[in-house]
Amino acid sequence: MSYPVKDYMEKEIQTVDCEVSAVEASKIMAAKNDAYLIVLKNAQPAGILTEGDLLRKIMAQGRDPAKVKISEIMSTPLITISPEEPVNVAVKLMVDKNIRRLAVVRDSIIYGVITMRDLAKHFNDYNERVVKDIFRSMSLFHV
Repeated sequence: MSYPVKDYMEKEIQTVDCEVSAVEASKIMAAKNDAYLIVLKNAQPAGILTEGDLLRKIMAQGRDPAKVKISEIMSTPLITISPEEPVNVAVKLMVDKNIRRLAVVRDSIIYGVITMRDLAKHFNDYNERVVKDIFRSMSLFHV
């Protein structure tokens, strides 16, 4: 009874090249109302840029966001999970790494991102599936 990450992940994600400035990246995030961007280097997922990165690594330090490339402030290495991995593995990885987002990657191809928000949004659905599976398996043993 395993429910794969691909069933719960966000499939529409924003990416940005690692050479753009923090200002450009912020504009993309604002336009799409996203709290993060997946950062690409040579068209491969290399890191993630979050609102927290912008706040802690630029604003709090008084740096000029127009002069800072996101490659300087992105969170790296990009922590990833396979689309087929069970959701509970994703939760454990997020807790262990103290992160709120996991890139869903297989063979250097990014398929989506799963976030704590996605997990919370789908919690009731996930819980209902688990309970149904438990009852289904119990009925197999009560012939």
